[in-house]
Order: sequence, then C-alpha cells, then structure tokens
Amino acid sequence: MAKKKAKTKKTAKKSRNFSLKLDRQQKVVLGSFLMLFGLGLSVAFISFLFNWQADQSVLNEFANREIEAHNWLSKFGANVSNFFIYQGFGLAAFSIAFLILLSGIYLFFGFNSSNLRKFWFWGILVMIWLSVFLGFFAENNALLGGRIGFETNDFIQDYLGFFGTVLLMLFLFIAYLAIRLKVTPEMVGTYFKSGKKELKDAMEEHQSNISETDEEKDWKETVVKPKVEEEKPQSVDLSDEKAKKKKEPSPSPKMEVTTPPEEDVTMEVEAAPEEEEEDNLSNKLVKDFGEFDPTLELKKYKFPTIELLKDYGGTITIDQEELEENKNRIVETLKNYKIEIAQIKATVGPTVTLYEIVPEAGIRISKIKNLEDDIALSLSALGIRIIAPIPGRGTIGIEVPNKNASIVSMRSVIASAKFQNAEMELPLALGKTISNETFVVDLAKMPHMLMAGATGQGKSVGLNAILTSLLYSKHPAEVKFVLVDPKKVELTLFNKIERHYLAKLPDSGDAIITDNTKVINTLNSLCIEMDNRYDMLKNAMCRNIKEYNTKFKARKLNPNDGHKFLPYIVLVVDEFADLIMTAGKEVETPIARLAQLARAIGIHLIIATQRPSVNVITGIIKANFPARVAFRVTSKIDSRTILDSQGADQLIGRGDMLFTQGNELKRLQCAFVDTPEVDKITEFIGSQKAYPDAHQLPAYESEESGTGVDIDVSERDKLFRDAAEVIVTHQQGSASLLQRKLKLGYNRAGRIIDQLEAAGIVGPFEGSKARQVLVTDFAALDQLLNEKPDN
Repeated sequence: MAKKKAKTKKTAKKSRNFSLKLDRQQKVVLGSFLMLFGLGLSVAFISFLFNWQADQSVLNEFANREIEAHNWLSKFGANVSNFFIYQGFGLAAFSIAFLILLSGIYLFFGFNSSNLRKFWFWGILVMIWLSVFLGFFAENNALLGGRIGFETNDFIQDYLGFFGTVLLMLFLFIAYLAIRLKVTPEMVGTYFKSGKKELKDAMEEHQSNISETDEEKDWKETVVKPKVEEEKPQSVDLSDEKAKKKKEPSPSPKMEVTTPPEEDVTMEVEAAPEEEEEDNLSNKLVKDFGEFDPTLELKKYKFPTIELLKDYGGTITIDQEELEENKNRIVETLKNYKIEIAQIKATVGPTVTLYEIVPEAGIRISKIKNLEDDIALSLSALGIRIIAPIPGRGTIGIEVPNKNASIVSMRSVIASAKFQNAEMELPLALGKTISNETFVVDLAKMPHMLMAGATGQGKSVGLNAILTSLLYSKHPAEVKFVLVDPKKVELTLFNKIERHYLAKLPDSGDAIITDNTKVINTLNSLCIEMDNRYDMLKNAMCRNIKEYNTKFKARKLNPNDGHKFLPYIVLVVDEFADLIMTAGKEVETPIARLAQLARAIGIHLIIATQRPSVNVITGIIKANFPARVAFRVTSKIDSRTILDSQGADQLIGRGDMLFTQGNELKRLQCAFVDTPEVDKITEFIGSQKAYPDAHQLPAYESEESGTGVDIDVSERDKLFRDAAEVIVTHQQGSASLLQRKLKLGYNRAGRIIDQLEAAGIVGPFEGSKARQVLVTDFAALDQLLNEKPDN
C-alpha cells in the first residue's frame, strides 16, 4: 500500500509540470489566428505600396482618433507596414507575411510541423538576400530594399566595392540553388538537352509541312476538302428528311475537279440608295443662329492690357567672374574628398544658377549628395541644393543662388508666347525656371493645388499671380472665383470685380468671405453645386465639363430641361490653418469631398497656409492635392510635410519655390505682382459693364444652426429644466455635455440644445466650438424662465 501511494504522489507531481505541447483545439485556435494575421499583413503591405506617401502624417498617431489613414488596415496597417517595409526589408518583407500564413495553415489543418523550421530558416535567408539585392536600386525607390537592405548593401560595398558585392550575391544565390533546391550543372544540362530535342522535332515537322509540292496542295484543295464536306452531314439526325437528301451520293470529287463549268452565270449588282439625312433641331439652330456664345451678355468686355503690369527690368546679367569662382570652389571641394569631375556646365537663371557636373567613372552619387553642407560652406551661400541625379539628363545638379538676383515680373510671363499661345482650360503662369523659361501649367489638369511656406516668403504674391493669370486669359463668363480670406486684408482688392468674376451665397454681403461660419456654408454650398452639376452631366450623357459645354454650345442641350453653360469655379483659401483651428472637421470634410469629386465638373481648389504641420495638412488633404507649391520653410520636417521630400528648407525666400505635380521637383522663381498692379487690373475690369450681381451659389442652411421651432412650453422636453441647470453649472453649451450628464442620445440632446437656444439660455451654433452660455447662475435662470412663460 505504501508503494502505491508513493507512485500516486509522483504521478501527480509530474502532471503539474508546465508543457509547451499544444493539444488539437489549441492548435486550431493558434493556427486560425496566424492565418488571419498573415493574411492581414499581406493586405496591409499591398495597401502600403500605394498609400505610403499619403500615410506619412499618421505614423505614430494612434492616440489621435481624428486622423485617418488610407491603408486598408488603418493606422495599424500603416505603422506595421512602415516598420517591416520602409524601415525593414522592403518588398522582401512579404516573406514574413507568407511564413506566418504558412505556419497558421500547418497548425490549423494539423500538418506535420517539423518542416516549418526549414521554411522559416530558408525563408528568412531568402528575405535578407532579396532585401540586400534590391538595395542596389533603393536610391531611386526606398520601398524596394528597405532601410536594412540599403544600409547592408552600402556597408558591403564599402569593403568589397560594387563588383565584389555582385560576386558575393551571385555566390549566395548559387549556394541556395545547390543546397536548398538541389540544382546541379548536370540537371541544367539535361534540361537544355531535352528542350533542344523537342525544338529539333518541331523544326523537322515544320520543314515537312513546308516541303509539300504545289501539286499536293492543289490535290488537297480539290479532293480532300470535298471529302470533308461530304462527311459533315453524318452528324445530322437521320430522321430529318433534308438531312437524308444531303446524305444521298454525289459525283466523286475527281469528277468535280476535272469538269469545268458549262456556262457562266451573270450576276447583277444593285446598291441600295442611301437615305437623305435630315438636319435635326440642333443643326438647324446652329445654322440659323450660330453656336451659343456664353460671352454674349458681356460682348464688349475688354481684357486687361499688358501696360497695367509693371516692368521691373529683370534682365539676367551673366557675371563671368562669379561663375568661374563658384566653379573652382565646387571642383576644389569635391577634390578634397577624392571626387574627380569629368565635365561641368552652368545654366544661369533669374535667382539661381544650376551647375551640372558629370563625375568620373566609379564615383558614387551618394558621396556627392552627402557633401551638400560642405559645398555650401565653401561657397558661403545660403540655399545650396543638390539634385543627384537630374531626371532625364544623367548629370548631377548643384543649385547655387546668384549674388545679384533678378526680379521675374508678372508682365514678362504674361507677355510670353508660352502663355499667350497656351491651349489650356485654366492656364497659370507661375514664374520662370532655372533656365529662364516661362513656366505655365493647367489648373484643370492638376486638378487642385496646395501652397505652403513660412510667413513672408511669397504665398500671397503667388496667389495674386495665379488670379492675375486667370484674369488675363479667361472671360468673366468662363470662370468664377470663390475667395476665402480669414486675414481680411490679402484679397480685398478683388471686391471691385465682384459682379464680373466672383461667386457668393445668395443674400450675403461681401463676396470675399472672412467669417468662418460663412466659409462652412459656402463649402457646403459648393458641394451642392457639385452634385447638381453631376446630375446635369448625367442627363446630358457627358463625362466632364468640357464635353458638356461643347454640347451646350452646339445647342444639343435644352435650357428648358435645366441645362445651362457651366463656368469653371476656382476656390482660393488664403490661410487654411486658421479654418482648421476654428472649425476643424466641418471645413476639412467638404474640402476633402470637393477635392475627391469636383474635378470633372470644373470646381478646382487652391489652398495656402503658413503652418505646414500634419494636423493642418492631413493625410486626406495631401492625398487629394497632387500639385504642391512650397516656398521657403524653416525645417526639413515642414518640407517633408508639404512635398514628401526635403528641399523647401534650402530655398532662399522672396518667391523662390519648389513645384511638384506628383513626379519630379522643379525649382521656380515666382512671378512678382505688387499690390498697386492688382489694384490697377481690378479697377480696369470693375469700370466696365458687369452682370447684375455676382454669380449665385446654391443656398445652404446649416442643420445644426438652431431653428427655434420648439418655443411652446408644452413641446419642451421633460428634462429641459435639468438640462438648463447642467448647462448653467458647467457654463458650456454642448450636446455632448448633456449626453454624458443626463445619459441621453445624440438626437434628443440636440433637440434640447435647440430649445435652450430658443429660450435664450445658450447662443447660436458656432461650428465645432461649444455654444456660448447666456445665463450666469440659477437666479438668472429662474428669472428668465419666469419672465417668458410662453417660451
């Protein structure tokens, strides 16, 4: 008995030991998790390849719920993809997702998991090899090899050089084929021999087909073909009488070949006459009255003359001594770091000179790019920028500011042939390039522009240049402006052209919008206008505004059906950061909706801000504004926020800017147009005959502005008094406060807020801010409610 007890105790002690072995149920649970997790990683990685630039602003922003990510797995997908792909192994990181998914499949279906160790071992080795291999090309695309692949490749090249690194990678590839895949030279030779034999057999068969004589071909065409035609009726049902007739024996093929036709049968050909086309109503109207002319109401309108713009005499003078001095310093600085130059060329621009250099063979581009600060020090210049390499040229560019900069006048770019002959819907003359060429782009193709930069670096001048370009190129019937100016001083000069070019809400005062509440209403009104225009395009069966207006001018659309000529609408916001700070989502949501959908119907956005931070220029805004203009900023972080790359922090200011439309960066000198020039232009336009009023946008009333309908005591909520006391106690008039304190739903809390506004306890709706509480204490509340028993 004593022995049995001892065995029992020993067994019980063993059962309490910890075991890592999983039972079947645990394997199913863990396997399903790993399968779905691996699948989720794959989805996040794929989405990251398309949305990684737009999601840069949401990285490490888990706490902020207002920021949204474009990744299909939201912020988690963006962050984990950035960790594994951008910061990790690049495209090779897909191996991790595959290995996790494979592990889940093995556990879920109960396969022998001993092979998983081999898969993980070789999978990780392949991932590292592929990441280092793609590191050769990672300078042009950071997603290929990731940071680990690029740095590892760069480290190996420092010791083995480029050719040595290639040999090492080739050796590792051969080792993998031999050890893992069991591939030997004999196997490769056998494979090619078998392939060569198959190719030889195919060639012999083809040669035998070609060697047929002309007599054999004739025999096949005359004898074999009729036999095939005779055999076809055999598949027809024998019960069919017609088929039986076809089955009856016919003359032999040989007789058909040798017997020529006994007589020629003539065939008479008669072409049916085409019906005469009758002119439809639209063609008749065009013949009688001509195409519809949208400019007819202001037929005598005269465009502003070029003399209204000032000529600053910005002729570029080439200082040969300065060019030679800069060249010598660049060459000397590079020689100090053992970098020889084979060729150098200088292109003089209005404010910056571009020095294009061709290094000697074997010089790595990254070494030259790392010397940016050293070259700036040797030249004693601010704003040195290195482009390595220059796209499409095969050279390295070094941009050096000129000691004596030239002013690019608005007159010079407006008078240029490139602007005058531009066949664009909305041409913008932004300035001149480094090579002193006028830079003209089409706003309709951008389709929206984001402009940012520090205070005093040229944003307002840039907006004036854009508006001036459109005033010099488009008739008042063809384009309308919606101007938003929270500063109240930048765009006020354009009030003079209100009845020519501006658009506003019905029954509103000034066309220049300065009040944030009116901004919200105007943006929502533009959304209504967008929806209305899409309905018109749908009824007209057109895809965009250009096709629609062409059809309307040809009188193919009836105005009685609600059709009309549609002018382009350009929304200009001078300080976007102020709107985001005061109104937040109420401004960002309609702007994002317009940016996503309004391109086809001719509504285009130009947004400027002096605060390029991620909470102002969010991922949603950046994703829908591919055209970016960056003036000088104070930090590389701001530059990356605007352009997704550095460079704006190295500009010299005073209109020096970088422009991108989703591809390469272009450095421009913004055209300068002063306030007196804008005043003269608007005065010239405003003195002419105008429309009766500004262009009317659809009316819009905020749903949360407080209607004041619940003014009867009998219609008040049962918790009206309690809600009023809560509001007065906390001195905060918001529906969310009532939801928390009184445990109400959103709709009921909103109705009570409207009743409190009607009773005079809280003020009107003020965007995202809480309403103002008009009652200070309970005594004043009792007095207010007793004095207004009918409320």
